[in-house]
Parts: sequence; structure tokens; C-alpha cells
Amino acid sequence: MSVRVLHVITGLGTGGAERNLYNLLAAGVSAPDEVAVIALMDEGSYGPRIRELGIEVHALGMRQGIPAPWTLPRLGALVRRFAPDVIQGWMYHGNLMASMAARLCRQRPAVSWNVRQCLYQIERHKPLTRWAIRANRRLSGGPGAIVFNSRLSRRQHRDFGFRDDAALVIPNGFDTAAVAPDSASRQQVRKRLGFTDEQRVVGHVARCHPIKDHPNLLRACVTVAERMPLARFLVVGRGVDFDAPELAGIVPDEYRSRFLLTGERDDVGELMQAMDVFCQSSWLEAFPNALAEAMACELSCVATDVGDSDYILGTSGRIVPPRDSQALARALLEALNEPADRRRERGREARERIVSEFGLDQVVEQYRQLYQRIGLPAQIGSLPSAPSSEASTEPASETASETASEPASEASTRP
Repeated sequence: MSVRVLHVITGLGTGGAERNLYNLLAAGVSAPDEVAVIALMDEGSYGPRIRELGIEVHALGMRQGIPAPWTLPRLGALVRRFAPDVIQGWMYHGNLMASMAARLCRQRPAVSWNVRQCLYQIERHKPLTRWAIRANRRLSGGPGAIVFNSRLSRRQHRDFGFRDDAALVIPNGFDTAAVAPDSASRQQVRKRLGFTDEQRVVGHVARCHPIKDHPNLLRACVTVAERMPLARFLVVGRGVDFDAPELAGIVPDEYRSRFLLTGERDDVGELMQAMDVFCQSSWLEAFPNALAEAMACELSCVATDVGDSDYILGTSGRIVPPRDSQALARALLEALNEPADRRRERGREARERIVSEFGLDQVVEQYRQLYQRIGLPAQIGSLPSAPSSEASTEPASETASETASEPASEASTRP
């Protein structure tokens, strides 16, 4: 039986949650006439793309998650008109508004939340985000399901006091037919970017944001550049600039010509074809999309031990502590100096892991089953229930849980 699903998300700009929502909708998680999307702020870059799928999109025009006087009446009118069976929230503010939207709907639809980040230290977040996280905790007994895209995120939120008996982990999914290696494209892209066959290219994809830790990346790359004359660095992402305050002075002038900073691009999959080794340098992640996409492109990968990076890599890549540029540099040098056959073998293993564990079709099916289970419980009560908790659901004290979850600091590099 069909389930009408309304998605409520903070905004539809460029970001991991927004892209994951778009991927699910494009893959047909719901029929176009059985799904709608409400963005609390603006339509961003994904709103028009979702509308091209035949799906209605509404933007409420809120600023930084703060409701304007007209927000709730408009939200209520949209919800009542669409009459969803399930309201799916995305991220902390979207979760709160999803629960509120359900109260504005006559038939009281089921609510599902979606948490998209790990919870290392709450004091690192902005005041409004800290408030939203605590509000999510207080109200976490309400939704019929709480979806986490990371196993670590689920554990951290449980320890912080989130209800866990309704929690389940559904990872991000990837269209491995679209995100794949392309040997013919590789030569063309490398030539266009100015890389020779002899050079070894380290790639990185992320917007310039503190959690992505570009200073850590650049320090590691400078060390690699000093020791490997043929190394080159392809850094893709909005706001990445040598003159940015947080990056100024890290890369000496004599090495800058070996770095290609592209800014934000919409052809990341194509640019990945030019890379030999992919690097993830973050100090905080939940489920890093770029890492999984690089693996799907058969790249040898080096990643910091944050979020589910270790689990995603399996045995295919190298894992190092976050915020340790020397450990990151050593792992990159090992990967770059590996025989080409071994590097290709790692790449094939990486792709096989993404295909088998994180294929988009599998993830879409998990969401479909979830919506049927909570949206039409009387008709399909035989569907599987949410997975049980991985461990005890007793919450730790707020003080301890907010300060004891920093990423591991011990180095661990795979053979």
C-alpha cells in the first residue's frame, strides 16, 4: 500500500543531508504524487532539482531556524492540504518542525526524525543549535522512528539522553552506476587539469568549514610535497582559498603551484577520475559522503577516524587520528608510494564495499519499509520493527556525555 510522506528539512542548499534527500527522491523512494518537501528556509540549489522530479517543494523563508509570525499558519495549511501518513524531519530544526507539523494535521500522521551528525561536544555548536539539540532530546520520545546515518551518531545521541528504542541506522546510499571509475575520462580530465601521467594526485572534496579541518589537510600536503616532488593536490570545495584567514600562510609560496583549488564544483565525480589517492581530513563527521563516493570511483583512500569512516572503509584504506597532520602525511605517502597494482587492488576492494553495503537501492528499500511500518501499522503490522539498541539505553549524565566523546587519538594505519 502507498504511504504519503512529507519531508521537512532546514533548507535545500548544497550539503550532505540535502543531497541524500534528493538522491532518495530521485531513486523513487515515493511516487511523485505521494511525496512533498517543505524547506524551512529557502529552496537553495536542490529545490529546483526536486521540483524537476515532479515533486512539490515549498519554502517557508525562515531565517536561521527562527519562525516568523506567518510560518506556523502556512505550515499548518500545507500539512492539512497534503494530508501525509508520515512526516519525515531532517536535521535538528527540521525534526522539531516535523513534530509540530504533525500536531497541526487533523489525522495526526506518524513522525520520523533524521539525525545527520555525530555529537562530540555540544558546546562547540552555536547557541541556537545547542538549544535545538536539547529540545530534540526532550521530545525524542514522540517520533515513531529516529533515523541516524551513522552508528557512532546513534550511540552518542543515546548516551546524551535521546530515546533509543525507536532508533535505527540507515546509512547514506550511493548510485554506484553513476558514481564509478572511468578510465577513458581519467586521461581527459587529468590533461584538462594539467596533470601529467607521472604525477600522483591527492584529492580532497569539502566546503571550507572548521569540521572539515582544511588546515590539517594543507599541513599534511606540504609535508608530502616536501618529500615527493611528483605529488600534486586537487582540492575541491566552496571557500577553499590560500588567502582565507584560517588557511593563510600554511602553504609556502614555492609549493602553491602544485595545488589546484577549484572552488565549489558540480562535476565532483568527474574530477575524482583525475585523483590517485583520496584524503578525508575532518575532525568531525557522521557519514562522510565524499569518502564513499571516492571509494565508489575505485580510489585508494586515507581518512581520519571520525564518525563511521573506519566502518565505511573496511579493510580497503588507511585510517589515522584526526587533527594529526604528520600521521595524515605518513599515510598519504604510503598510499602514493604503493605499487600501482596494489593501489588499484585497494580501489577495487573499496568499490566492492560501497556496492555491497551502501548501494542506493538498498537504502531506498529501508526507507520504504520504515514508512510503511510507521505510516500504515494496522495494514502491515507484519513488517519488521525497528532494530533493537546496540547496547544499554540508560542515558549518561549531561556533563559526562557532552565532554567524553572526542574522536580517538591513537594512530591506526591499515597495512
